[in-house]
Amino acid sequence: MSVVHRLAAGWLVDHLSFINQCGYEICDSSANPGDATLDTSVTSAGDYHANSTFAATSSSRDGPIPSPGHVIETEGKAARTRYVFREEFFDVSKPHIAVAPEKRLCQGCPEVIIWIFFFYCLLILQKRKRKCVFNPGELDALEYHSKVRKLICEGTLHLVQEGLKSGFLHCTTAELSCRKNVIPGHIGCGLAELCEMAKQFPAVNESDHQAVRVLDDETSIPEQDLLSCVTENSSNYAKIVVLMGQKYLVPPKSSFLLSDISYKKKYDVIVIDPPWENKSVKRSNRYSYLSSWQIKQIPVPALAAPNCLVVTWVTNRQKHLRFVKDELYPHWSVKTLAEWHWVKITKAGEFVLPLDSLHKKPYEVLVLGRVQGDVKEVLRKSEDVLPEHKLIVSVPCSLHSHKPPLTAVLAEFIKSDVECLELFARNLQPGWTSWGNEVLKFQHIDYFTLPQNE
Repeated sequence: MSVVHRLAAGWLVDHLSFINQCGYEICDSSANPGDATLDTSVTSAGDYHANSTFAATSSSRDGPIPSPGHVIETEGKAARTRYVFREEFFDVSKPHIAVAPEKRLCQGCPEVIIWIFFFYCLLILQKRKRKCVFNPGELDALEYHSKVRKLICEGTLHLVQEGLKSGFLHCTTAELSCRKNVIPGHIGCGLAELCEMAKQFPAVNESDHQAVRVLDDETSIPEQDLLSCVTENSSNYAKIVVLMGQKYLVPPKSSFLLSDISYKKKYDVIVIDPPWENKSVKRSNRYSYLSSWQIKQIPVPALAAPNCLVVTWVTNRQKHLRFVKDELYPHWSVKTLAEWHWVKITKAGEFVLPLDSLHKKPYEVLVLGRVQGDVKEVLRKSEDVLPEHKLIVSVPCSLHSHKPPLTAVLAEFIKSDVECLELFARNLQPGWTSWGNEVLKFQHIDYFTLPQNE
């Protein structure tokens, strides 16, 4: 299971284990899947039984990357190739920024630290020689942090202690990894061109609810079918899709739309990770962003089933958080129910960044709400049962914006047969429909490798 420990404060989650439990096993009786050369091809896979102890080996980056699958010959059956996500992308063994020993997580969270934190902020900001020590944004950030700090600190401490007791976390510096998380340069090539190509195709007819391309054992699929309608892997097997010479793994029971929102269907759970506008994104030009006005135009009311549960990832800018709660959700007729936090830790249980850092925080915010309506609720009980505050604590992926899975933690509060959608997704997961221009980004086959024990 991806949930390692569950306490009143929240969950300690194993993100890597979740990915490997998605079922990336390929079965091919005629050829090795790594030999595929067609522009778009699919191969079927056998049943997969998840094991949370799978570990991935790192490969040398000094030469060509080997085919990242492991072929298992079985008597009387087709050859199988099982993939696991590369473990080095979750090899966060020490904090990104060192923290003074007296402020580390294991020392607890005395109230006096809050006052020390404010005094520290005052000294730092005074060095900027401003007439006004705090600008409005900094004041907002300080006020918000002071409200959530104790909840985050104490809750994380309890979950980390459980992780250390069980051995999931390791409070030692004896075996710090020296591997470098180097991403092959060609990963993701072609996706931008594919998305531009999609703009040339006609939009899907809004009345056509059968606009779904089901993956089977065909050897060729036109790019238009993948870019103008939902592509679905409805089998219990994983598939390999080759797009413009690049191979991507599609887990079983998953579907995706590699384009803009155009498919009309009602969903009971909608998770949104908007490309928020900020100065860093503008400077780096890393990806396109949406203004607040553009985010309001996302057709959530048209996509949401009655009483749909809506979960939105928010940056630590208070401007964005207020926008979601005060403008965006009311605009979508969504009532805010809860505000949770994703807390990022190392394998030793330390915050990846100082909790009281003035620049970046080791946590991100999730705002949970529910579409208003009088029809049968998607929540298992009454809407008030959804906890107002919870923590999702995990070792983060080193790949930018690879969010932890919400499937297991939301399963406690929703029914098992609901339709789930993730907007602006960058990866796929079983039981979900994923939409976005980067929806296959972390499905590239070079992010995967063979298990170490095979």
